[in-house]
Amino acid sequence: MEENRENDYKAEDIRVLNDTEAVRKRPGMYIGSTDERGLYQLLMEVVDNSVDESLAGVCKNIIVTLYPDGSASVEDDGRGIPVDIHPEYGKPALEIVLTELHSGAKFEKKVYKVSGGLHGVGIHVVNFLSEKFRIAVKRNGKLYTQDYSRGKKISDIKDLGPVLTYPTILDDGSVLELQSDSGTFVKFKPDPVIFNNLRYDYDIIKGKLRNLAFLNAGLRIVLKDLKNNKMEEFKYDGGLVEFIKFLNEGNNPVHPDVIYFRDSENEIILEVAFQYSDQQHETLLSYVNDIYTEDGGTHVIGLKTALTKAVNDYGKKNNLLKDFTITGEDIREGLTCVILIKHPEPQFEGQTKTRLGNSEVKGLVYSLSLKNISRYFEEHPNSAKAIMARVLLNAEAREAAKKARDAVKRKNWMDNLYLPGKLADCSLEDINRTELFIVEGDSAGGSAKQARNREFQAILPLRGKILNVEKANIEKAFRSEEIKALISAIGTGIKDDFDYSRLRYGKIIIMTDADVDGAHIRTLLLTFFYRFMRPLIENGNIFIAQPPLYRIQKGNDVYYVYSDDEKDELIKKLGNVSVQRFKGLGEMNPQQLWETTMNPETRKLIKIDIETAAEADRLFSLLMGEAVEPRREFIIKHARDVMNLDI
Repeated sequence: MEENRENDYKAEDIRVLNDTEAVRKRPGMYIGSTDERGLYQLLMEVVDNSVDESLAGVCKNIIVTLYPDGSASVEDDGRGIPVDIHPEYGKPALEIVLTELHSGAKFEKKVYKVSGGLHGVGIHVVNFLSEKFRIAVKRNGKLYTQDYSRGKKISDIKDLGPVLTYPTILDDGSVLELQSDSGTFVKFKPDPVIFNNLRYDYDIIKGKLRNLAFLNAGLRIVLKDLKNNKMEEFKYDGGLVEFIKFLNEGNNPVHPDVIYFRDSENEIILEVAFQYSDQQHETLLSYVNDIYTEDGGTHVIGLKTALTKAVNDYGKKNNLLKDFTITGEDIREGLTCVILIKHPEPQFEGQTKTRLGNSEVKGLVYSLSLKNISRYFEEHPNSAKAIMARVLLNAEAREAAKKARDAVKRKNWMDNLYLPGKLADCSLEDINRTELFIVEGDSAGGSAKQARNREFQAILPLRGKILNVEKANIEKAFRSEEIKALISAIGTGIKDDFDYSRLRYGKIIIMTDADVDGAHIRTLLLTFFYRFMRPLIENGNIFIAQPPLYRIQKGNDVYYVYSDDEKDELIKKLGNVSVQRFKGLGEMNPQQLWETTMNPETRKLIKIDIETAAEADRLFSLLMGEAVEPRREFIIKHARDVMNLDI
């Protein structure tokens, strides 16, 4: 019997995948996932290459274009990828760069002193995972093009001769706009075999590109959406200082100036900008070579430690400290900060580069930051004292909040969590399968309870708009019945008492009407999760349901569509049809609600992640905070988009 088992596993069973096969078989290893996040990773891999040219001082302009068919293109006026024959490998360098994993000019430091794309898998992976891929290179005033599909070469490199006119229109209709003797243009269409969703969200791309423009003072980045005829340009000569002012829009600064310093040691460049405001939370964005390090890393640890010591040292020296301990959280509440380091050899943890691991960075950032922050405090005593006053106020508020929580706990509801009576729970307890739908109103809640799968789907109807936690303190939040229902149903507790291991549902799905009131309730709920249960967003537990806007019927065939564009396209395709507009969830019968919005096999969900934290944090403060005028201006400007307002 044992011999037969051995014979089942033979030498010929061993298979070696080539680079293209390896990436296409396990794309998540290279781009993190094949959902929306992976789709955006493709585009940003190409953008990062252009930004690396800017870091090298040879690129001033980048144009990103989104096309109606789901394609995207990136053009820069950098040096252009070499097209001549590589002396060792005997084929054009351009082909090597596009088809060989772990190839490129970033492993040595002659061409790029610092860069974000150090793993050598970026643009090849985009090529391998694209149904169509075209590259155009300008070198020495001449234009070259080449086409690929799913990583396989369709054409050899074509020499189109000197570039004579601008803009230059290629044979596929692509337009090269930048007037320069050198540069790179990449246009690709993600492969529908790999990706379910091929539509880029303009606002998400806008946020990513705007942040890159902030991080690279003077770099001009243009975003175009050809389907919706939109275009925006980002260029910030003030760099990180302007970034902080943007993030603090709608907040009241504690001190007038943005504190900024730039320093370097051992070829590592450190840039930090920060300012305190009246916001009730911390916003700290960290970057390494322009890559957003979502999970922080050694550079963030070094900065936080330095800031804590600088504040404590200043407080002791000037007899400003009181008789209770000041924590790092006290010091960072109300802080808006951006840290950027440029490192010739960054060591990222994970292929998608969410955390920096270099051990030497912690001490270096600590020493440089402590020196510069301490110097600023000495040279600007008014700002330093204003910051100290805010920190002491934070400490006092923390002590008061602790007493409030303890008082609530003594009433036993936090220690002995009850499930709210309005909750229709599910029978399973496995959070890998359980789902909680947070539903607006009793009518929609009743329909959802009939529509659900009782085994793994729970329903929590909420009455009206929940408390705006952006304006309310934690003590007031504990008095809100709707907030208490949310907290007890989810099970984790909030803020300092948050315990992820107590989570009762793996997916928490916000399901509201597709109207202005629904958008408002959705934003209030997202604000609650963002401020009180942020790990749920960071770990990918929060989703937004996408109920259809229209039911379209022709004969016996029924179609559900989720936007006006989809409706118009389908009507054009089908001819005369019957159209029903759903104004709210309550207008759908349980079967329709299940088929369109709740059935895991057919529904559409938007996962809320923290990647766009800068924009989310700014919008929450702007829309939910105390300042009225910025909110009024935002609503006037975006009135038409309010029904699609998401993080």
